Amino acid sequence: MASEAIRPPADRRRLERRHNASLAELTLPELRRMLITTVLLVIVVLLFLWMVRTVIIGTILGIVVAVYLRPFYLRLLTAARRPVLAAGLTLLALILPIVGLMIYSYVEIADVAKYVDAHGGEIAAQIDQAIRTLPFLKTANTTDTVHRWVLTASNYGARIPEIVQATLASFAVAATIFVFTAFYVQIDAERIAAYIAAKIPPRYSELAGALETNVRGVLYGAIYSTVLTQAVKSFIVLAMNLAFHVPLAAVLAILSFIIGFFPIVGSWSVYVPVAAWLLVFRHATGAAIAMVTIGFMVNTVYISTFLRPKIAAERSRVLNFYWMFVGLVTGVYTFGLVGILLGPIVIGLLKAIIDTVTTTSSWRLVDDEAGDVPEDGASELMP
Repeated sequence: MASEAIRPPADRRRLERRHNASLAELTLPELRRMLITTVLLVIVVLLFLWMVRTVIIGTILGIVVAVYLRPFYLRLLTAARRPVLAAGLTLLALILPIVGLMIYSYVEIADVAKYVDAHGGEIAAQIDQAIRTLPFLKTANTTDTVHRWVLTASNYGARIPEIVQATLASFAVAATIFVFTAFYVQIDAERIAAYIAAKIPPRYSELAGALETNVRGVLYGAIYSTVLTQAVKSFIVLAMNLAFHVPLAAVLAILSFIIGFFPIVGSWSVYVPVAAWLLVFRHATGAAIAMVTIGFMVNTVYISTFLRPKIAAERSRVLNFYWMFVGLVTGVYTFGLVGILLGPIVIGLLKAIIDTVTTTSSWRLVDDEAGDVPEDGASELMP
């Protein structure tokens, strides 16, 4: 800025004409260079997005986790005085409990799979007997079909190690990207922010500020509400399991927490089979009805469709209930798991752009990229 202040008047006028030049004043070589650069940029961006498509959620989660764990990281940094050590301890505090829960769940599910494999005939007989009590199915021959279902379930349980091994490669890549992204963002957060800020021209500073504020708000609202409501729904599933003496109560609650993040499936994919188990193997009709009624009315209807977008909207302070609801629902069904974040982000970005474009804002100042300001007033705005 100091060098621009001492620039000769002729150079300043030439610089101003260059920044205010119209498309018609471009020479053919300049236009050709712009077209080639734009095409190359589009190709490279598309190739990059295609390359990271399978780990994009790990990258986003790494950034989000690093941002929200940063206060904890700074406390550890004050004590450890070594950024690498503080970042490593921060990630370990997050990862170790998750790994412990995964190992516990795997062991419990493996035990159930062994039981199903050893008692497949008894399980099939009980299911067949329960089906025959239903209207219009008393005389139906369902024995073979039920046996095939139980055999399929038994084979699936036996294939758990194979399934884990098959998904380990993709999971390992995504987990690696997540860990290194979170590690990098925690250590170099200031430099990353400064680099991004330096790449934004002054005339777009208000638009960039609006985009940053909206993205930060909707991210915080979406993550906070999703984690909180998933925890509440899992606690309800756990309470019902314990109340009705359902085996694997804790594992089913953990499964409800994890599976609720995926599109279409939710906690209903846990409480409905549990209700069927209560009805078939315990003959507890009242408990089964209570399980389905509470799960559907509280978990699925109230928490998922009302409480989650309401909390997200209040925490974000950017979108109202309706638009947050649209962002969460359509984002998940459009983008899958990552849509929990992308849906609200897209609507938040759209709101920021509309709000900035439709208001008298400083990013529409008649100035140049070098910081030249008209002499007749630094705050003259475009009509």
